[in-house]
Amino acid sequence: MKPTVVCVAPLLLLLSALAAQALPWTVQVKNAAGQPLVDAVVAVELRAKPSRTTTGKAEMGQRDRQFTPQLLVIQTGTAVNFPNFDTVRHHVYSFSPIKSFETKLYAGTPAEPIVFDKPGVATLGCNIHDRMSARIVVVDTPLFARTDAKGQAVLDLPPGDHELLLWHASLRSDQLQPRQMTVGSEAGTTSVTLGN
Repeated sequence: MKPTVVCVAPLLLLLSALAAQALPWTVQVKNAAGQPLVDAVVAVELRAKPSRTTTGKAEMGQRDRQFTPQLLVIQTGTAVNFPNFDTVRHHVYSFSPIKSFETKLYAGTPAEPIVFDKPGVATLGCNIHDRMSARIVVVDTPLFARTDAKGQAVLDLPPGDHELLLWHASLRSDQLQPRQMTVGSEAGTTSVTLGN
């Protein structure tokens, strides 16, 4: 009986190439005073890659007469449900250019989710409870995150030049701010300042 010979070199080369394609990259977001910005949206569009949509699902509930979460980041094409966990009815709406809709007075979960099919920022409110507000940030890429308490977001990115898209509530804009960024061949950091 002949021994079985397994050639692992090609497999190792393939695994090495795949591992080299993406590496952890930190995006540090600060305000003009140099303070970390918590809950800044960070998205990266890879050069020479077409924009992408998804058929994913997400949820923005209402609990204690507040939207939960108050900031939701999704990829274009995502269907969002708006379950009402309160004992009172809500009337959820958005008049934003990227998605205008109204879900009139309801309890429980509406039968049809709302599909967000354009990138940008949608501001939500409730016609019954004026203090209720939230935002849904929609991006054309699966590479997105929110910054933590240190103003940092970590994404697995391939080396190269990419477009960085940023948004924070303090900007008072429904547009994401584009910046160019270069990801090196080893893990690193890109620092950006938002605002005046």
